[in-house]
Amino acid sequence: MTELRPRLPVELAPGLRLRRATLDDLDAILALLADDPVSAGRGDRNRSEDVPAYERAFAAIDRDPAQLLLVAESAGDGVVGTMQLTLIPGLARRGATRLQIEAVRVRSDRRSGGIGRRMIQWAKDVAPGAGAALVQLTSDAARIDAHRFYERLGFSASHVGFKYRPPGS
Repeated sequence: MTELRPRLPVELAPGLRLRRATLDDLDAILALLADDPVSAGRGDRNRSEDVPAYERAFAAIDRDPAQLLLVAESAGDGVVGTMQLTLIPGLARRGATRLQIEAVRVRSDRRSGGIGRRMIQWAKDVAPGAGAALVQLTSDAARIDAHRFYERLGFSASHVGFKYRPPGS
């Protein structure tokens, strides 16, 4: 079984720590996910009728040893960032396991301060210890600034991604 259980919490910078998210962080995470036009446009909001679905999704992520939902917490300022990591075993690339980084968000009033860079660098650093031979991420095509950010961190836009939304979902 593939497990993603690095040693946490970890200090990313003075006054900034990265830790495993708890259910108590759910509202803050949802606020981060909704804190930009791309996410807001697809319905990432914390509506009261959606809370049970978010809680089920959180529980599924939390119990899966190949998943890790993280929050970056600033001393005195609460949750300022989040990201989800997933280990994906595969046959391609000689049976390589990938570390997928998803849903990276930094609170809008704290962007450009190095929080996202520290979070991504930490994920890149723990990948080999988790058995990952490759670190990958996807980013909405509309997030041009995010693409430049990821390229500065050493990622390359090497693939084209596609999404399919089944009817009724």
